Amino acid sequence: MPTIYLVRHCSATGQEPEAPLTEAGQIQAIALRDFFEDVPIERIISSDYTRAIASITPVAKARNLTIKQEPKLRERILSLEPRADWFDLLRHSFDDPSFKLPEAESGLDATARILDVVTQINSPTILVTHGNLLALLLQHVDNRFDFETWRNLSNPDVYQLKIVDNFFSVKRVWSDPTCG
Repeated sequence: MPTIYLVRHCSATGQEPEAPLTEAGQIQAIALRDFFEDVPIERIISSDYTRAIASITPVAKARNLTIKQEPKLRERILSLEPRADWFDLLRHSFDDPSFKLPEAESGLDATARILDVVTQINSPTILVTHGNLLALLLQHVDNRFDFETWRNLSNPDVYQLKIVDNFFSVKRVWSDPTCG
């Protein structure tokens, strides 16, 4: 199976689907372009949220690649309503992957959603997604990844995922230490 690069989007102005990148996020997107300059990539698949697409657009333009928009790479829905206790709920959801609020998504549900995309990939690919979904996939691959992994993700962040004979290996290959 080919190498997959898992990218967390660059810094954005908010969490809503149409939130654009911040000025710093636009600079980060250029840094991503530079990072991927010599990396063999044949496809780009991204969450259809504005911040995800904008994060990888400079790479796509430089490589003359189309960005396939994939709703399965959207951020996990922890709650349909704003919650003051969201941080504690998120922490709990890493300890209990089956936990979910009414009409929301469990960690297991979200992980299955991103795995459905990952397991269909057959060429070197960049996947652009969001922090919680990325952290859940990392936890699925290696249980040493946990809530603290999510807390320590940067915007952007890049992990290299390899799948060989149904065995997953993952490592962080780039992050922007000036951003978070």
